[in-house]
Amino acid sequence: MKVILTHEVTGLGTAGDVVDVKDGYARNFLFRRSLATAWTKGGQKQVDSIAKGRATREVKSLEEAKSIKGNLEANAVTVTAHAGTGGRLFGAVSTADIAAAVKAAGGPELDRRRIEVPSPIKTTGSHTALVRLHPEVQATVELDVVAG
Repeated sequence: MKVILTHEVTGLGTAGDVVDVKDGYARNFLFRRSLATAWTKGGQKQVDSIAKGRATREVKSLEEAKSIKGNLEANAVTVTAHAGTGGRLFGAVSTADIAAAVKAAGGPELDRRRIEVPSPIKTTGSHTALVRLHPEVQATVELDVVAG
């Protein structure tokens, strides 16, 4: 089944790509999470508008992405979250929290959908997150989660 991705899906493609996937994967995963729409002949207009929007949001050049990567990896980002006794958080640190903390620390404004956390952050301490800046550049961000 041909689908048009409306959001970036790791291992599959970015928003605006037309990909061929199995029917069950499209129906049960991509459509239910609003990550894709069915491809039609008239869907090309949608593909063009998604590509135009993505071009305005993404990092323009590889050199700019590498400089942002160096800035992100050089500095640790402090995330403040509500925690109980023993350093256990009430809830988890979200990708939106990480993006806001990076911006507050003087870093660039990041799209929360480009931030990947390997496992949910539910305790205080040191953690890492992966930020996809460019198709060829990924930065690892050191997070210091503190109780607030």
